[in-house]
Amino acid sequence: MPPMEDQPRSGLQINAPVFLSAVLLILLFIIFTLSDLDKAAQIFKAMQTTIAENGGWFFVLTTNLLLAFCVFLIFSRYGSIRLGGPGAKPDFSRWAWFAMLYSAGMGIGLVFFAVAEPILHFTKPPLDSATVNASQWAMAQEAMGLTFLHWGLHPWAIYAAIGLALAYAGFNKGLPLTIRSVFYPLLGERIHGPAGHIIDILATVATLFGVATSLGLGVNQINAGLDVTFGITPSLETQLWLILFITLIATGSVVSGLDHGIKRISEANMILAGGLMLFVLAVGPTLFILNGFLQNLGYYLQNFPRLATWGETYTGTDWQNSWTVFYYAWWIAWSPFVGMFIARVSRGRTIREFVLAVLIIPTLVGFLWLTVFGTGALHVELFGKGGIGDAVKESVPQALFTYLGHFPLSEITIFLATVVVITFFVTSSDSGSLVIDIITAGGALNPPVAQRVFWALTEGIVAAVLLVGGGLTALQTAAITTGFPFAVILLLACYSLYRSLKDDPSLTG
Repeated sequence: MPPMEDQPRSGLQINAPVFLSAVLLILLFIIFTLSDLDKAAQIFKAMQTTIAENGGWFFVLTTNLLLAFCVFLIFSRYGSIRLGGPGAKPDFSRWAWFAMLYSAGMGIGLVFFAVAEPILHFTKPPLDSATVNASQWAMAQEAMGLTFLHWGLHPWAIYAAIGLALAYAGFNKGLPLTIRSVFYPLLGERIHGPAGHIIDILATVATLFGVATSLGLGVNQINAGLDVTFGITPSLETQLWLILFITLIATGSVVSGLDHGIKRISEANMILAGGLMLFVLAVGPTLFILNGFLQNLGYYLQNFPRLATWGETYTGTDWQNSWTVFYYAWWIAWSPFVGMFIARVSRGRTIREFVLAVLIIPTLVGFLWLTVFGTGALHVELFGKGGIGDAVKESVPQALFTYLGHFPLSEITIFLATVVVITFFVTSSDSGSLVIDIITAGGALNPPVAQRVFWALTEGIVAAVLLVGGGLTALQTAAITTGFPFAVILLLACYSLYRSLKDDPSLTG
C-alpha cells in the first residue's frame, strides 16, 4: 500500500458504514435516555453493577498484561525500530510532544481526583489498614499507594500499547491511521470489510463515551470552582451551560488544527497546571510533600505486585468496582482516542523511546502532582485544621478548592485551578473530536472542518445527556460499558503488533 499522507481539508471524507452506524448508536442512546430519565438512571446503575461485579477481574488482568507487553518491548530487540522508518524525524519537539500526550491523557481526571481520592481512601480504607488497630500513618500511606495504582503505570501502559500499534501500522506499514489497521497482520484485506467496520465502530463509541465521561466530571469541578470564586451555585442547569460554552471553545480549537489550536492550548494548560503545582508546593508543607513523594514512590514499587493483583475475593466488599474497575474501564474507553492522538504526534520516535516516554515520564509527573495535592491534603487532615474529609464527603468536586483555601492567595489559586480544569476540558474535547473524525473518515489525518465541528458538538451533547440521565453513575456506566468489549480488542491488538514486529525489515536487513 502507498505511504499514508495527510488528506485535504475540504470535501466530504467519511467511511459511511462506520460514520452512520456510530451516529445511529449515539442517537438511539440519546433518545432512550431522554425518553425516561428515571428508568435510564436505574438501567445505568444495573449495567454498571453487573459488568463490574462479573468482569472486574478481566479489567485487572487486561491492564496487567498490557503493562507486561510494554516492558517486554522496552528490553526487546524491537525497541530500536523507528516509527516511520530508519530515516524518519520527529514532527514535534520533546516538550510539545509531551505536553500534548499528557494533556490528552488524563488532565481533567488528575485535577478532579488529586485531593478527593487520597482523602476518601484515608477516611474509608479498603485494604489492610481498615483494621481497628491501624494507625493514621498506615491509612495515609495506603491511601496514596492506591491512588498511585490508579494513576500510575497501568493507564499509561494501555495508551502506550494501542498508540504504538497504531503508529507502527500507520507510519511503518503505510496503512490508514485507524484502529482497524492494527489488525492487518491477523485479518489481512478483511480489515476493509465488515470486521474492520465493527472494530472502528467500537473504537468510535468507546472514545466518545470515554471523553464524555471526562467532560461530565470536568463541568462538575468547574461549577464548584465558580461557586467558590463567584458564588455560582452548583446545579445541573449551570453545568449544562458550562458544557455548551466550553464545547464551543473546544470546537474553535479543533477547527484550528493540531499545529495551532490543540498544540497551543495543550502547552498553555501544562504551564498553568505546572505553575499551580509549584505554588502549592512552595507555600504548603514543602518538606512533608518532598519526603512524601519519595516514600509514596517507594511504597508503590515495593507493593506493586500486591496492589496490581489485589481483588476483593475474600472480603465480600464492592469497593473495587467503584474505583479500580471504573478507572481501568475509563482508561480503556479512552485508549482509542489517546492512543491514536499519541500515535499521530509520535512519528520519528523509536519504539523504546516511545514506550519509555509514554509509560515513565507522565507517570512520574502525575505522581508528583498527586503528592503535592493528595499528600498535602493528608497533611492538613493529620497536622492542620482538617475539614477536607468532611468537604469531600459533601462534594467530591469541591475537594481541590477546599484544599487551596488553606493557603495564601486562595482566591487567585482557586480561580487559576478553575482555568486549568477548563483548559484540560478543551484539550480533551478537541483532541477527542479530531481522533473520532480520523476514525470515521477512514484514517484521513486532516478531515474537513465540518466533520470536526460535528463530533466536537456531539461530545458535548452526549456529556450533557449523561449528566441529565444519571450524573456520576451514568458517567461511570458509560466508561465501563464501552470499555469492556474494547479490552478484548486491545489484547488482540498487542498480539497483532507483535506479529508485525517479528517481520520488520530493519531487523532482518
